[in-house]
Amino acid sequence: MRTTLDLPRDLLVEAQRLAGTSSKTATIIYSLQELIRLKKIEQLRKLRGHLDLEIDLESLRRNRSHG
Repeated sequence: MRTTLDLPRDLLVEAQRLAGTSSKTATIIYSLQELIRLKKIEQLRKLRGHLDLEIDLESLRRNRSHG
């Protein structure tokens, strides 16, 4: 998708340097992917201690050794 953006040059240059990308497009794509990844991790961390998983470790180990 083509989009025109007005970005602060210094911000884009620093992001490009930190990401190690060689183009503006690659920098934006990388930045969006990282934002999504970090937000998903944040959402998972909020669930910590709130999920009730009834897991039988012995059953899992038996299934894993037979698979």
